[in-house]
Amino acid sequence: MKIRIGTRGSKLALWQAYFVEERLQKAGVETEIVTIETKGDKILDVTIAKIGSKGVFTEEIEEQLLQGKIDIAVHSAKDMQSSLPTGFELIAFAEREKPNDVLVSRNNDLSLKTGGFTIGTSSTRRVATLKHFYPNIQTAPIRGNLQTRIRKMDSGDCDALLLAYAGAHRMGYDEMIVEDTSLTEFTPAVGQGSIAIEVHESLNPDKKKVVREHINHIKTEICLLAERAFLKKMDGGCSIPVFGLAKLAGDYLEITGGIISLDGQNKISYTQKGSANEPEVIGEQLALEVLNNGGKAILEEIKNNNNE
Repeated sequence: MKIRIGTRGSKLALWQAYFVEERLQKAGVETEIVTIETKGDKILDVTIAKIGSKGVFTEEIEEQLLQGKIDIAVHSAKDMQSSLPTGFELIAFAEREKPNDVLVSRNNDLSLKTGGFTIGTSSTRRVATLKHFYPNIQTAPIRGNLQTRIRKMDSGDCDALLLAYAGAHRMGYDEMIVEDTSLTEFTPAVGQGSIAIEVHESLNPDKKKVVREHINHIKTEICLLAERAFLKKMDGGCSIPVFGLAKLAGDYLEITGGIISLDGQNKISYTQKGSANEPEVIGEQLALEVLNNGGKAILEEIKNNNNE
């Protein structure tokens, strides 16, 4: 059996692909890594929101899955849109890394609490959260892979970056992490810290079985099913500052999530708890609570703003 693994070509994306490859090779599976350039990799001079958030990092890869040129696609789970195109599915989620956002800089003296400096980020969630909790911090729109962002920081575009811990850690930038953000303030993007495996329904069932068996982490999967159901009900893409994080405690699942206005003035956040056997139900219930308590108005305002 040979499994062809599709991935974006950035160092972090390749790290994830090699991680999956190693697991499969240990199971005795022959593998091949195929790198694919996506729209999100090509267009770096504008924010993701302006490119159009759906499928920015996945469309070209899904085309190759559909054509059978690759068997599986390896993604950062947080890059996956809440509704996949017909015929596509996520069959595995690797064990989640620490989900926090972190402050990365060459200057160890920087802290969100003292402020007075510029943070590079193109994430609407991070920008809005900074405006809400730390209005004395400036932001600069910086996109690209981690190495590109650090290069832009070093050339003076900003003083620090806000990144997912998982990416910074996997790329060996731990010594540049000057501060962990709190999960209460900076609740992460849905799926942050996990690797997702996407396939087309036409994939050989034996290949699907072996991938799921050796990559999927069931506790992570339960949490991400809840988070993705929440995101889907919220109808939130990369351009919408929606956040959500689920965790398991025995047989119970707890998910906290919400939305924040682009100007940071209005942050709505709720928590839902329930049986770990019904992750999607709990995620949808959370979304309805958020939408019915001011979330819908924020969502409409953002969508109107994006259409202008």
